[in-house]
Amino acid sequence: MTEVRARAVSLSLLLLCGAVVLWSLTTGDLRLGVDQVVAALTGGEDRVTRTVVLTWRLPRAVAAVVFGAGLGVAGAVFQSLTGNPLAGPDVIGFSSGAYTGALIVIIGVGGGYLDVAAGALAGGLATAVVVYLLAFRRGVQGFRLIVVGIGVSALLTAANTWMLLRAQLETAIAAAVWGAGTLNGIGWDRVAPACLATLSLLVVLRLFQPALRVLEMGTDTARALGVRVEAGRLVILLTAVVITAAVTAAAGPIAFIALAAPQIARRLTRGPGVTLTASALAGALLLAMADHAAQHLMPRVLPVGVVTVIAGGGYLVWLLIHEQRRR
Repeated sequence: MTEVRARAVSLSLLLLCGAVVLWSLTTGDLRLGVDQVVAALTGGEDRVTRTVVLTWRLPRAVAAVVFGAGLGVAGAVFQSLTGNPLAGPDVIGFSSGAYTGALIVIIGVGGGYLDVAAGALAGGLATAVVVYLLAFRRGVQGFRLIVVGIGVSALLTAANTWMLLRAQLETAIAAAVWGAGTLNGIGWDRVAPACLATLSLLVVLRLFQPALRVLEMGTDTARALGVRVEAGRLVILLTAVVITAAVTAAAGPIAFIALAAPQIARRLTRGPGVTLTASALAGALLLAMADHAAQHLMPRVLPVGVVTVIAGGGYLVWLLIHEQRRR
């Protein structure tokens, strides 16, 4: 019964996500009908309509869906391995680490997108290694990983602020806007490689899902079932970190999607653990909705990260109250 419900929830989330994407493609300064969008996607309509749909709106819509799915799965991995609903790459510090690596490139080197992507990847992986080593005491416990991650995140946030204050004004402004998490002006040149990397890593994590479910049972049980606990945990964590870094490199650190999506998916499916498919679709829907709100439902166009922070902050307060009452 639980599996049937999970599939029904996943299908519903997928349909809602498609509806939001279609809504985004029809909305803007040039309003289009659904028939015009479908025609443009299939090669019809005039050049202006095709440019608006295929070049301006579609990359952003695709990025919102794929990046949201990536963040949702990354959050599901962290929450599953730590056994804590407050765990996530933005809380533990991996997003801050990726942002630090990107800032070093933007401010110190001034490279292009690929250089920034490499910096974000290096920063995210370096942070993951530091947090993992500091939290390692005859294995890694979830609570210790979260506490160490929060401390490292605070240090990195201070370092990021210091770098922005020391940078030239124009560079600092551009880096700060990007650091809020934004899909404004994103094109296929950034969307295509980031989406390819994210989708490939999602497939890898899907292959590790059986091991992830065994690890949820606890270290002793996993070892009794023949799972190489530390090696498996490390590979899964690093894969989730690389997904976070890939999204951060393309759009900046988008907060709270990774935190909220797995918990929303878990409550909808009512399953015993975090499910990767439902978490991915919940993350895709959340980011697509937040980006649409940032573009069209605010007094002015905002970075999508501003909307996710506002919504995520309220969600975090609710989650803290809920967890406290449950205990």
